[in-house]
Amino acid sequence: MSFNEPIHRSENHRAENEAGNGSSHPDSIPPPFTDDDFLPSEAVRSIPAQPDRANVLLYIDQVSKWFGNVHAITDITIWANRGEITAIVGDNGAGKSTLIKCISGVHGPTAGQVFLDGKPVHFTSPEDARRAGIETVYQTLALCNDLTIWQNLFLNREMVNHWGPLSFLDQRAMRRRSAEMLSRLEVNIPSINARVRRLSGGQRQAVAISRAAGWGSRLVIMDEPTAALGVRETARVEELILRLRDDGLAVLLISHNFDQVMRLSNQIWVMRSGRLVGGRRTQDTSGKELVSMITGAQQEEAL
Repeated sequence: MSFNEPIHRSENHRAENEAGNGSSHPDSIPPPFTDDDFLPSEAVRSIPAQPDRANVLLYIDQVSKWFGNVHAITDITIWANRGEITAIVGDNGAGKSTLIKCISGVHGPTAGQVFLDGKPVHFTSPEDARRAGIETVYQTLALCNDLTIWQNLFLNREMVNHWGPLSFLDQRAMRRRSAEMLSRLEVNIPSINARVRRLSGGQRQAVAISRAAGWGSRLVIMDEPTAALGVRETARVEELILRLRDDGLAVLLISHNFDQVMRLSNQIWVMRSGRLVGGRRTQDTSGKELVSMITGAQQEEAL
């Protein structure tokens, strides 16, 4: 069965999603939307064509996350393709951070299912997601200032040699591998022995991106990767993001910078108040239309 073939949701599938059980087989992946799903009329017309299974790496099917009586996100269905940059945009409180935390293993979905490479996945921790090839670069970077660059690249992934009952860190191998990771993305760092606290904001972000890309990643999630950077450093980080795409990785980009989104992304999903309100191939939309979708102006005009 192909993503391009018409697939109809069964009542059993919908009941499973409402119960939070999701689908049990990749061939049961439903189409992105049905007539009774919540979507404003303008958004329905802006959903990209149904995905092609051969290109889709990440497929989110009707994912919801509730915290008690608070519905942070509801019935989110999106996908991300290999070798593309997929952007998620929306105002503060739209649910973007909650969604990426459901993808990266920080939160488990209350309902719905996450598919990776056509197979359902159930992450109970970020470590589970990393083992599956999902890396996240958060705005806060999660780097240790007092450690060197190579120590940060191998944090919680240390290479260990064993000699009888003794174990010791293979620092030489980690330094060599660190240099290779930085060289792959053409990251210009004076020395892998430099402590992170001495790096500029752009260099720190480059280290975080190199770490995410250096561990056999298939999907890299970027949460506001240039929010605190200057113009020159932003340009350098954007070059790294494009290199990830050119290496065949799927990149999920969260950004408030519409100019950046329009320049870098291949596909854009728009969220508002915890729900998906539309999606576009980037060449088919504009910054003005995205603002209208985020603010709900299209709905108001229709009324």
